[in-house]
Amino acid sequence: MKIKEIIEIVNAKVLTEFCNEEKEFEYAFASDLMSDVLAYANDETLLITGLSNPQVIRTAEIMDISAVLFVRGKVPNSDIIDLAVENSLTILATDNIMFETCGLLYKNGMKGNRKWQTTY
Repeated sequence: MKIKEIIEIVNAKVLTEFCNEEKEFEYAFASDLMSDVLAYANDETLLITGLSNPQVIRTAEIMDISAVLFVRGKVPNSDIIDLAVENSLTILATDNIMFETCGLLYKNGMKGNRKWQTTY
C-alpha cells in the first residue's frame, strides 16, 4: 500500500515531506512499546503509535522504517519533526484511535507484521 493510499484511508495529516512516495508498505505494526517494535517490525513496516517522543524516531531509524503514523490526534513537537526530517522519515498523524486506524488499514489490504511464531 502506498503512502498516499494510507493518508486517504485514515484521513491523516502529513507532517513532513514524503521521503519516498512510491514505497510500498506491505505491513503495519501498531504499538506504544518501542521494545516490541524493535523485536517484531521490519523495514517494510508502517509504524503506528500514540507515543510521541524522540524514541519513536530513533526506533524507526534503527529498524529502517520510513514512515510513522501517530494516532489519537497526537502531533509530535518540532524537535521530533526535525529529527524525523534528519532521518528521512515521513510523519503522518490521524485523529483516529489506534484500533480504528488498524481496522481501516486491514480492511483495505494492509497486513499485520507477524514475525514471530506462537508455541501453543
